[in-house]
Amino acid sequence: MSTKIIGKVSATEKCPSTIDDFYFWTDKKEILSPFDIVKVEHEQGSITYGVVEEINHVTDAPSHFTSYISSDFGNIETDPIGNMMRLGMNYVKARVVCNTENIYTPVLDSRRVSLCDENDVKRALGLSDDEVKNPLVCGYLQMYQGDAAIKVKVVLNSHFLIGPDGAHINVSGISGLAAKTSYSMFLLKAIQEKFRTEKGETAAFVFFNVKGRDLMAIDEPNKELPQADIDIYRDTLQLSARPFDNVTYYYPYSKDKMTENVQSYAQPSDIRSQIDAGKASIYKFTFEKCQDKLDLLLANEDDSTGTLESCVNFIINQEGNFKGVEKWSTFNEKLSEYTQTASSTGAKKTDKGEILVTSWRKFKRCISKAIQNDVFGKSIVDGEVDLTEEISNNLRDGRVMVIDIARLDENTQSFVFGSVARAIYDLKLGADRTDIPDKVILFVDELNKYASNDVPKNSPILRQLLDIAERGRSLGIILFSVEQFRSAIHDRVKGNCATHAYGRTNAIEVSKPDYRYIPKVYQNMMTRLTPGEYIISNPALRSLVNIKFPRNAYKQFPNG
Repeated sequence: MSTKIIGKVSATEKCPSTIDDFYFWTDKKEILSPFDIVKVEHEQGSITYGVVEEINHVTDAPSHFTSYISSDFGNIETDPIGNMMRLGMNYVKARVVCNTENIYTPVLDSRRVSLCDENDVKRALGLSDDEVKNPLVCGYLQMYQGDAAIKVKVVLNSHFLIGPDGAHINVSGISGLAAKTSYSMFLLKAIQEKFRTEKGETAAFVFFNVKGRDLMAIDEPNKELPQADIDIYRDTLQLSARPFDNVTYYYPYSKDKMTENVQSYAQPSDIRSQIDAGKASIYKFTFEKCQDKLDLLLANEDDSTGTLESCVNFIINQEGNFKGVEKWSTFNEKLSEYTQTASSTGAKKTDKGEILVTSWRKFKRCISKAIQNDVFGKSIVDGEVDLTEEISNNLRDGRVMVIDIARLDENTQSFVFGSVARAIYDLKLGADRTDIPDKVILFVDELNKYASNDVPKNSPILRQLLDIAERGRSLGIILFSVEQFRSAIHDRVKGNCATHAYGRTNAIEVSKPDYRYIPKVYQNMMTRLTPGEYIISNPALRSLVNIKFPRNAYKQFPNG
């Protein structure tokens, strides 16, 4: 266990020690990094822990011109020697995270500063075994370099991630370099393993595959997983390096028999194997089962006047010619009748007032464009399912549902997501079942499509997401959301997430107000984080932490 002394506290007139932070000097060859934890001897035998924020190097040269002169007036081949050798040292700013005796007076000048061992790091961040209840692995810390290097498993109190004390996580970072999906799936696998090995609450999972065939083989092992990652799973994280289990895949219907009647980037042979093994089904939406979801087809349409909503309500109530309609083709025919001028007033009269023909025409344009995809079919036959019924009847403890929407157009993707989210919400609100999972964890990538600041305020999918973000914790619906740019997401969605994970992002993004509470040096670090590295914020942690995680243990596909 390393307790190496690396320097002493330095309190000056311009940079005094405070109850929030302190400075210390250290040898210029001592290698430290932001997020490293150090400890300082304090009053009454207590220890104050600080997390490194800024590292500066200074010499006795009063100006850069002096430094230039000391190198023989700019001779880059000459080393400073003799009287011209400069005195130099590093000074470090550390933010106080805790004191072992809750003494928060400023640390005093000249007190010794030391590196920490594994137990010290856990105590500093609130990760000690006696402090963390309901532990859930979320990665590991890699601290210091050389002989002092240590790896520390990071565990969160799961009640602050999946309820009841806190809920939801938002993961952000630029495309390709932030490994957003990989980290989300690492956490979700840890949650599945936790619920499988511990008795008590039950959990089910619903994932959306939005990139290629990324998540369409998560129950198959990653045969190319490096031994170093296997060792981290086993020795550092105490997790199994195994893929997900109890997985069912759902592919959108297509009329093309050459692709096994599905719209997917997965290989037809793989899809057939999954279907034959009872691990996959094809989903389809019929008008009969989607009549009450027509509003979801208009999620991306601005309806500030409420005219489209009036048309939807008229159809849902089966008024006029829409009574008894069961097929999309019949629905289109009936809809066409309402786009014809009915009288000199240009309106279709109903017992609930009038809807203008121009409104019906706008409604038909939007709906006709939305239902052109093959997934809106005539009837459901053997081997095909309705997603709402699948969730209502078959979403049980331990089950993982992976819904492929990668090859669908954006409007259809929104409809599928909205339908599933609504079905989960209805399930938790009052389905007539005794085996409803205590937790239903919903993973959605590309959140900007459904909950960005640009989405129409009247969007039913946005309303659904806001409801889940604000009430989901009490219902046991947990949202794992992922997007490239956090600043573009609706404030009420990200504001209700208890946990935030920041991957690599760009300088423009970190300049936005969302990042203003993060120290400047950490903001700069976000622009150069590597895949497999995240900065985590959670109410149960005493500080932001820079965690790492191993590669996923399920089958990976090149380029998604």
